[in-house]
Amino acid sequence: MRELTSDRLRLREWRADDAPFVLDMCSRWEVQRYIGATPRMLTDLDDARATIARWRGHDDGAHGVWSVRRREDDAPLGTLLLIGILASGPDLPLQPSGETEIGWYLHPDAWGRGYATEAADLVLRQGFFDEVIAVTYAQNAASRAVCTRLGMHHLGPTDRYYNMTCELFSTTPPR
Repeated sequence: MRELTSDRLRLREWRADDAPFVLDMCSRWEVQRYIGATPRMLTDLDDARATIARWRGHDDGAHGVWSVRRREDDAPLGTLLLIGILASGPDLPLQPSGETEIGWYLHPDAWGRGYATEAADLVLRQGFFDEVIAVTYAQNAASRAVCTRLGMHHLGPTDRYYNMTCELFSTTPPR
């Protein structure tokens, strides 16, 4: 996975020794409540290690899940993902849609400082894909605002992904 840097941030692969931070971040309801159709909090370090292994499994040179870190002191802040999004459907596990999703979530201590926007912009500027989408819960005003700051186009509600209704944003204008 390619390391990326901006003025304030460093994005790098997740490592096994990041498990305590992942557990701290992902065991909080305020972080997990908008993640997936059935939000779930992590409960122990084994859960965190399994999450890191799953995130590392997305790395194919263009897709990936990065650890977002403050550049000045390498403090972990959260995660930024660029992954294949799963299509809604009757059969589990859900299957890839063929589209690419960008998403983020940060530890509450990092909220409100522009880190999500900066990390997402850094990844989008790499030009891995012509079109990238984001999906958010309608109630998730913070992530919807990040999409807007990134210049993404709000395409309205959709039920095409994750067997849930979500708000759809795209880096390309509606056709």
